[in-house]
Amino acid sequence: MSTWQTSPVLDKQHPTPLYCQLKEVILSRIESGQWQPGMQLPSERELCEQFRISRITVRQALAELEMEGRLVRDQGRGTFIAPPRIAQHLTRLTGFTQDMQARGQKPGSVVLRLALTRATAPVAHRLRLDAQHRNVIVLQRLRMASGEPVAVETAHLSEKLCRGILNEDLSNQSLYQLLAQKYHVTPTRAEQQLEAVPCPTGEAKLLGIAKGRPVLRLYRTTYSQNDDPFETVESYYRGDKYVFYAELSVELPSRRQSTLSQSKAGLFEDKAASSQRGMFKS
Repeated sequence: MSTWQTSPVLDKQHPTPLYCQLKEVILSRIESGQWQPGMQLPSERELCEQFRISRITVRQALAELEMEGRLVRDQGRGTFIAPPRIAQHLTRLTGFTQDMQARGQKPGSVVLRLALTRATAPVAHRLRLDAQHRNVIVLQRLRMASGEPVAVETAHLSEKLCRGILNEDLSNQSLYQLLAQKYHVTPTRAEQQLEAVPCPTGEAKLLGIAKGRPVLRLYRTTYSQNDDPFETVESYYRGDKYVFYAELSVELPSRRQSTLSQSKAGLFEDKAASSQRGMFKS
């Protein structure tokens, strides 16, 4: 592989560990486009020789890059540059289908379960269901991106708001679009929580990864245009295929808060002046 013939010599005197230096070399070539998805890396032995480092160092760098989803190891074939991960913005409420279409991927789903059931206490609480209306529709799907499994979603839908969903084919259409167009339930906002966890056995089998491998677990409660919660969902996303991101900014005081602060300051000044006048009178 000719691009490796000019490999830089790693600095053994630098405080940055050698495996981190090797990671940076690999990442810089991936991000610059010099190495394309699907390209095969040299063997561990070749990397040792070219960078003059130990096999333990090479393995540590490759293992971390694989864990981060930048490399893919194929037993018996070698190590390859992984395809780019799917990015989802945390501050925008979109469905899986819209995410895939926006990124040029072909969305798909395998419906694993679609049934009417009795809500558990946590689900009933999130959907604001009372004792007389505890029925929910459970929809579990394996979500696919261009034929590859990337997530397992288990949604509980309010039966009183989503009647008729049991009769729909949800394998190749957007749930949110269907709800808005046919059932007049438009998603307008959501509350969600995201955490990294070891993948449970069942989800790992569906996603085609090893049990216990890190995945992203997302809890979401979605609200309609009337601010009624109609969906609560638990999802497991492959960390090597999916990345969530958000744009952050410093929250500045609003004009109203600023005006209020000025008003309070003026009030304090008036009180102080009145107090002083009282002192002078006495």
